[in-house]
Amino acid sequence: MQTNTGNTHSPKPLFIFEMANNHMGDTAHGIAIIRAMQAACAGFDEFEFAFKLQYRDLDTFIHASFKGRDDVKYVKRFEETRLSHEQFAALLDAMRECGFKTACTPFDEKSVDLIEAQGIDILKIASCSFTDWPLLERIARADKPIVASTAGATQEEVDNVVSFFLHRAKSLTLMHCVAEYPTPPENLHIARVGALLQRYPEARVGFSTHEPPQATEPVMLALARGATVFEKHVGLPTQKYALNAYSASPDQVRQWLEAARRAQTLLGHETWPAATQAETDSLKSLSRGVFLTRDIAAGDIIEDHAVCFAFPPAPGQVTANQWSKYTRHVARQALSAGTPLMASEADVRHERAHILAAVTAVRQLLSAGNILVPGQSDLEISHHYGAERFQEFGLVMLTVVNREYCKKLIAMLPGQTHPEQYHERKEETFVIQHGSMTVWLDGVPQEAKRGDVITVQRGVKHKFFSQEGVVFEEISSTHYPDDSHYTDPAITVNPHRKTLLTYWL
Repeated sequence: MQTNTGNTHSPKPLFIFEMANNHMGDTAHGIAIIRAMQAACAGFDEFEFAFKLQYRDLDTFIHASFKGRDDVKYVKRFEETRLSHEQFAALLDAMRECGFKTACTPFDEKSVDLIEAQGIDILKIASCSFTDWPLLERIARADKPIVASTAGATQEEVDNVVSFFLHRAKSLTLMHCVAEYPTPPENLHIARVGALLQRYPEARVGFSTHEPPQATEPVMLALARGATVFEKHVGLPTQKYALNAYSASPDQVRQWLEAARRAQTLLGHETWPAATQAETDSLKSLSRGVFLTRDIAAGDIIEDHAVCFAFPPAPGQVTANQWSKYTRHVARQALSAGTPLMASEADVRHERAHILAAVTAVRQLLSAGNILVPGQSDLEISHHYGAERFQEFGLVMLTVVNREYCKKLIAMLPGQTHPEQYHERKEETFVIQHGSMTVWLDGVPQEAKRGDVITVQRGVKHKFFSQEGVVFEEISSTHYPDDSHYTDPAITVNPHRKTLLTYWL
């Protein structure tokens, strides 16, 4: 185990061992705990480790009227386990010698002063101090990463504390924590780890565990939920000192870490790994193959109506998984009906990237024009000479309503031309909403800018060009799919000149 800096934002999970008062006011026993935990951590190089103390300036922390009171549980405990600054320094030296980061929970402002003087790496805020604003103000002035436990806090309180530290550019870790010692399983609420991650994406999230020390499932579940910092009370049972019900022995710590390792192995990585060859072969053998249902001439695009999908596929055959509306297969040679379509027999044109680029550009154009788009609007992309030439020729259309009357939103990108066409059954009126364009009506050009209104009567040939991009409303009588007549016959015979998208907003 190697010594590390105080930064809590490491790619490795961080495990913090909380000594609290388990040193029992005995420096030698505290050092023995540290060394025993070093041995328990041996071999877990995929993790980072820290050891944590608790500081209270007892002379000022306990009110004078309560000093020496044996009938107050925590006053008695704190006073019986008092250590001097020099004794705490000895424990810190042992932690550093054993390769641990150092951490400390201050319960008062003077303890923050001591933490800074002793060069401790990480400041921890206990749940009971989570909204102790005088203490938080002092902690915020320290140049230390902060780990804060949230037991008992309301969502509003967590919002306030997170805002307080992040606005001061502090490195913050939020610990899901339950202040029951030990915590029964039904009260662990480990799902809250995921809720904290979603609500506070700028903070690291961890799990401060108080479950019975022999329990290993909670750390696995917390890892699965996204926790990357873990805290556990630890101690070393001896004939003189017994462990409390929520502190783990070295053997229990090792079992805890083994469980975390198993969880990491099972979780794997968030990135999409490449399929293994065995996985690829297995899946392909169970896929449907593409079979030709009619003869295909060399150079022809193989249309959907010319194929069927059936099992089993032959080695090297195109499968249904490789067939989509964004993919075009062009025959390299004459192909016969009834045969499998082999990958070596066709060139593939991938259009998805062109379509996604078009959608992105249209979104930006609509945003620039502050154009409101009705929800769930279908998007129709016209790419008259192929998706790869959409930047030159085409437009995007959103049909708002199509009844006896029709309303559409039409967008053209900078530099786009819409080829000449006419309609026999519908009349159109265009209202320019954003940008500008040139409109040709029966070959006569005119300029149109925002606010202009242009009417195109039935039978009038019209085409558009936009230098800067344009968005306009089209208001018309009913639109019929077969009523767009292009003067270039190459467009009319192209069955792939439109792409329809439902989920694009």
